[in-house]
Amino acid sequence: MKKILFLLFAFLVYTNGIAQILDPVKWKSKTEKISETEFNLVLEGTIENGWHVYSQFTPDGGPIPLELKFAESAGNYELVGKTKESKTRKEYNSVFEVDEIFFEKKVVLTQKVKIVNSKTRSIKLKIDYQACKEVCINLNKDFQFEIPVIASSAILPVKKDTVLVDSTSNKVTTETNKTEVETQESVPQKPIEEPKKGLFTIFIIAFFSGFAALLTPCVFPMIPMTVSFFTKQSKTKAQGIRNAILYGISIILIYVVLGFLVTWIFGADALNALSTNVWFNIIFFGLLVFFATSFLGAFEIMLPNSWANKVDQQADRGGVVGILFMALALAIVSFSCTGPIVGTLLVDAASKGGIAPIVGMFGFSLALALPFMLFAMFPGWLNSLPKSGGWLNTVKVVLGFLELALAFKFLSNADLVLQLHLLEREVFLAIWIAIFGTLALYLFGKITLPHDSPLTHISVGRLSLGLLVLTFTVYLIPGLWGAPLKLINAFPPPIEYSESPFGIGQNSASVSKEALPEGAKSGPHGIIVFDDYEIGLAYAKTVNKPIMLDFTGFACVNCRKMENTVWGEPSILPILKNEVVLISLYVDDKRELPKEQQLKSATTGELLETIGDKWTDLMISKYKTNTQPLYVITDLEGNNLNATTPTISYTPDVIVYEDWLKSGVSNFKKQ
Repeated sequence: MKKILFLLFAFLVYTNGIAQILDPVKWKSKTEKISETEFNLVLEGTIENGWHVYSQFTPDGGPIPLELKFAESAGNYELVGKTKESKTRKEYNSVFEVDEIFFEKKVVLTQKVKIVNSKTRSIKLKIDYQACKEVCINLNKDFQFEIPVIASSAILPVKKDTVLVDSTSNKVTTETNKTEVETQESVPQKPIEEPKKGLFTIFIIAFFSGFAALLTPCVFPMIPMTVSFFTKQSKTKAQGIRNAILYGISIILIYVVLGFLVTWIFGADALNALSTNVWFNIIFFGLLVFFATSFLGAFEIMLPNSWANKVDQQADRGGVVGILFMALALAIVSFSCTGPIVGTLLVDAASKGGIAPIVGMFGFSLALALPFMLFAMFPGWLNSLPKSGGWLNTVKVVLGFLELALAFKFLSNADLVLQLHLLEREVFLAIWIAIFGTLALYLFGKITLPHDSPLTHISVGRLSLGLLVLTFTVYLIPGLWGAPLKLINAFPPPIEYSESPFGIGQNSASVSKEALPEGAKSGPHGIIVFDDYEIGLAYAKTVNKPIMLDFTGFACVNCRKMENTVWGEPSILPILKNEVVLISLYVDDKRELPKEQQLKSATTGELLETIGDKWTDLMISKYKTNTQPLYVITDLEGNNLNATTPTISYTPDVIVYEDWLKSGVSNFKKQ
């Protein structure tokens, strides 16, 4: 009954015209006069409920960012600064593993221009953007902003005259004394709404990193020394507790100010955009290797001794100022242990954008300060602290191994962006197996490093940690042969980015490169897939199988969800591998078409410049829709094989998707 109702609904949707070209954004444009030669070009879009449009600042590797293309600017006008955006949201996307930045309900784009040629009377702009709900749509719009002739005697005060241009008719009207209000609405600052979950995760990671720093040789021995100082120098117990609390607050304040400075100097979004940059990832890789080498004992990272001496002199002043300088002295003296951790946290948090560096430093310093405050309140607890010794250096070395492993994640990011295939999945996993295997040997006492104390035996805790690391190392090994390794899925390169994308040997999820037809590649779950319609059609004719067109996108979240979940189901995978020829057409493929193929669309009138434009036009002209994912089963003449439900889109219901596939295949066999 459920299947029948679904098919009936799909039929009604299609026949009533809902399966049509979608455009969830309604645009208006206007030109705002600032001075005789300067104008604001403003686009205002109203977004339908449930839909969102991605910002121009959405990181690489995620959904398609909005792009503005101004025409014929050379010698006519200059763009002043970057295009400003209205309020956006930021949300982590677990499929692409990036922080998406997008608009909801309303989008306002403002670009300031300066006219350098008095004959310039209009400015043309084309925007490309992606809108998503349950499906994604790649859209582009053309606008023309009129620049009116304004005599010098008629120039009004700045921000007192607004020229409005209707985006459809380009009719120019003038509204006096309204620009100030409209500018405030149209050009708001660009606040970033940090997702609570993302900030909370950063806080937790930073908090536990603070505890890790606490257990290093530079910090741990200072706990009893500092607490004893407060208890002995204070006239009363209450005064000692008060001073210790002020000391803890001072530690927090110092690190939070550091986080604030990073946010203020670099901006809320600068490092977020930088984090997707190849050179940033390479530099950060080198920085982490440097930190790791220090933790492993090759050298110490020290701030100048003169800094510590000067700060220590100020700490003798007493009072609140003296306590603040004591906290600063702790930060400087312990820098050789805390510096690598703080540096890693700051760059990682700053790459998230917004106030993440401040939150990260608050979490780190809170964990660092709490023991000093608590032991001052309850001095008897000091007796329960373990004695300083070689175990502190062990903590430092373990952190060094972890930083070394993390470093290769950033090198992998750079390799993925450049598509160099130097650090493919097998190489990455081999490096991690070597790192964690060596760490296990170290914990078992088989390897010693420069600052280690003589080890006559290993404690139960060290043995337990060693067994845990060894278990993790063994877990990684099957990944060399294609195991998914779901526990660390976000760290190594994707399984497709490897020497043998679907494991070694012939299994249900592998396709040998020798077996691939010409022009095909190995797709998700080992499915043979073509990305060119003509080549795929020719192959389908040779094997006499129906064609499944997969209109998809590199940056389509729900496309990846369908491929990762529905396509891999036991009832679906055999059909896609054995009974149809899969042709995936990427509508966001930005590669340019040969000049002779760059023609105007007979349907939309737009110039088809890229491969993505070509497949988008095919969707619109033949299937009257522009949504992705979109699946169609056709015969060898291009005729649709599913009369009742000609196309199907994002459908997490495996049974419905299976019935649709089987119906198309069955109809092909009846021909």
